[in-house]
Amino acid sequence: MARPKADLPDRAALRALVVDGELRLRVTPAARSEGIAIAGDRLAVRTRAKPQDGVANKAVEKLVAGALGVATSRCRIVRGATSRDKVLRIAD
Repeated sequence: MARPKADLPDRAALRALVVDGELRLRVTPAARSEGIAIAGDRLAVRTRAKPQDGVANKAVEKLVAGALGVATSRCRIVRGATSRDKVLRIAD
């Protein structure tokens, strides 16, 4: 059976949260399902990936890039690599 698609908010709403090229996140690794929700001034990101060896961070970068409609190489975690609270840089 195929995995269900991630639950993603509207692209324009996501872009509105990008301030000075940075996006604040709260990540839940090893979640039952993948998805992104807007929680105040940050995103709540759920990923199925385990938080080991940077696998969950890569999954978060890929999920957010897909939601924003940009290449994965344009999204990088710049702060909070080992924390649940992260800052993601969106390159122009």
